[in-house]
Amino acid sequence: MKLDVSDLLEKDLFTKELDLILEEDSFYDGSEHIDVVKPIKFSGSLEKTGDIFVLKGEVDTVLKLTCSRCLKKFDYAVNIEIYEKFTDSEMINKDEDIIFINNGYIDINEILENNIILTLPIKRLCKKDCKGLCPKCGTNLNDSTCNCKKDEVDPRWAELKNMFSKN
Repeated sequence: MKLDVSDLLEKDLFTKELDLILEEDSFYDGSEHIDVVKPIKFSGSLEKTGDIFVLKGEVDTVLKLTCSRCLKKFDYAVNIEIYEKFTDSEMINKDEDIIFINNGYIDINEILENNIILTLPIKRLCKKDCKGLCPKCGTNLNDSTCNCKKDEVDPRWAELKNMFSKN
């Protein structure tokens, strides 16, 4: 969804309340496709003062993430605050955290998706004490146990084991 702000570029002061629902099935976070379980809702405002547009509000959605340990899909609720600045003026310092407006449009989908991606945990776990998968047989250790031998030592490190054994 793109907001047309071309007619507002000439105004100095402006405020508009926004209540948007983005109907997307999924988006890509740079490493995997993330399914959207509950539509992405944005409630907030778009304000303009001088050459700066400010988009602020709250995003609410539920995503389907993949657990980093057991690879099961789980629901992850997202409720975050958004605060983004935009401009079309070349006079603004390019080192600031300001997004430049292209052709009079602000791409709301991209802004909301990027903010959601930034808040996602690096290690995505279905639960804090997820046991993950057995490295030998691949059994999900949350659901059952396996009979794999746990005390095997890599032969390259076997001599180190003898250093710590008591004679």
